[in-house]
Amino acid sequence: MAEDDKTGGSPCCGPQGGRGDSAARRVDSGTRPQALSALAVKHQEVLIPAGTFSMGDAYGEGYPADGEVPVHEVRLDSFRMDTTAVTNKMFAAFIAASGYQTEAELYGSSAVFHLLVDTAKEDILGLAAGAPWWVNIRGADWAHPGGRNTSSETVPDHPVVHVSHNDALAYCQWTGRRLPTEAEWEYAARGGLAGRRYAWGNELHGLAGQHLCNIWQGQFPVSNTSEDGYLGTAPVRSFAPNAFGLYEVSGNVWEWCSDWFDPAYYGHSPEANPPGPRKGTTRIMRGGSYLCHSSYCSRYRVAARSSNTSDSSSGNCGFRTVSVSAS
Repeated sequence: MAEDDKTGGSPCCGPQGGRGDSAARRVDSGTRPQALSALAVKHQEVLIPAGTFSMGDAYGEGYPADGEVPVHEVRLDSFRMDTTAVTNKMFAAFIAASGYQTEAELYGSSAVFHLLVDTAKEDILGLAAGAPWWVNIRGADWAHPGGRNTSSETVPDHPVVHVSHNDALAYCQWTGRRLPTEAEWEYAARGGLAGRRYAWGNELHGLAGQHLCNIWQGQFPVSNTSEDGYLGTAPVRSFAPNAFGLYEVSGNVWEWCSDWFDPAYYGHSPEANPPGPRKGTTRIMRGGSYLCHSSYCSRYRVAARSSNTSDSSSGNCGFRTVSVSAS
């Protein structure tokens, strides 16, 4: 389990799996034509122009242990990024064509937020230590996000969840794409707005008080008023895109990045195209999720960071991809 907020962690982001780094070796891309992935999955992407930006928390609002400072200049080449997180429909095509099994499927369970559990009592395996709103559910996986009584087929345009970092890498291997670096992710999420808290500016809500992202409303973790329209995940493109054309870079689901996590990395990272630390124990997640709330976890800010082990999966973490081809 991640540390609590006294030291900068936040179990609302997702409990750790702690089950070993094993999934990445299970895709045999040589057994199917590469053309099949292009036919089965269509990635809608936009060109993110080359540029320089100030990376990090300019307002001192992050948890010290997250390492959101110092603010530092980063220069990036252009790249092409998915406009949305990978959806259930896209991931289902990958599973059907490749025969891949996610880590949640192999291990037989995954973490579901307690208000979203829909399964038989015997499938409830226990609560996460220090974060009882996370329930370990037998049979919960990408195809059954709330447990055996739920199906991702009913929400094909929602972001896929219960995917580990290893699972995301397997999908990327199959599609011939990659995960974004953390620097690419933040630059793209900012949409050209320098030094702002969110992808749309500095205020959480719109001029008329409208909700601009899918996060928690009410008292976390017991009561979500769902004023933004959603208790759990929302369909991709539910909220307005940022200036680069990217949807839901704040809230909805956490998104895996390629980098290892090191809270001290910003102090010595290279200015040009930083690849992240060479090693680590957890992988970066960005963007926050439908569970984030200012009283507990305000990591829906574009500078905010979190991380988890490569094998961890939960009902609030997914990913988007970047093209490996020249921009």
